[in-house]
Amino acid sequence: MSVAIVTGASRGLGLALARALAGRGWALVVDARGVEALNQAAAELAERTRVVALPGDVADEAHRVELVEAATRLGGVDVLVNNASFLGPSPQPRLGAYPLGVLEQVYAVNVLAPLRLVQLALPLLADANGRIVNVTSDAGVEGYEGWGGYGSSKAALEQLSNVLAAEHPELKVYWVDPGDMNTAMHQEAYPGEDISDQPPPEDSVPGLLALIEADHPSGRYRAKELVPQP
Repeated sequence: MSVAIVTGASRGLGLALARALAGRGWALVVDARGVEALNQAAAELAERTRVVALPGDVADEAHRVELVEAATRLGGVDVLVNNASFLGPSPQPRLGAYPLGVLEQVYAVNVLAPLRLVQLALPLLADANGRIVNVTSDAGVEGYEGWGGYGSSKAALEQLSNVLAAEHPELKVYWVDPGDMNTAMHQEAYPGEDISDQPPPEDSVPGLLALIEADHPSGRYRAKELVPQP
């Protein structure tokens, strides 16, 4: 049974991807900060596959170690999906007024935590010829006003991914932009606005599955360009 670690899997894209992997028979290690939402997601996933749900913050080292140890008990790590992200303040402040203490938290979750999880999982991934999927954003390559904190953290994640791909040609390393989605975090970025016209996160899942299951070379991808759109 293949094993995937999916962070931030209690809602949104992480949960949608976990559901799809469960339906394909993958064993899962999932996490989220919200205990109740994670428990609900885990109960649903457990009806279809083996799942270990660990509430916690990916910025916490003990929690990261716990995630990799849980995957080891399931048999290893075939895929590491770094999906958990921290938006920062809502609404987003301009960089000239961005509180640096909060920016450190954004980088801790969006940059340092994914890298550290890769470091911890690397021996297991190497044994499995595994795959790393780092979920990024168009804000990591475009200069959107008010998105300097989150966007620069995703830009850093993209370059980390790029270097990891160069350093580990034996692995598949992907950094993937899922596109705009109707998620809680997207709503947090636009408080008070109606985002009901945005597509659900399930629309981005086929592209992620294409990276996980097909044989694309390491690199940056847009999820919705990987599969034909209706």
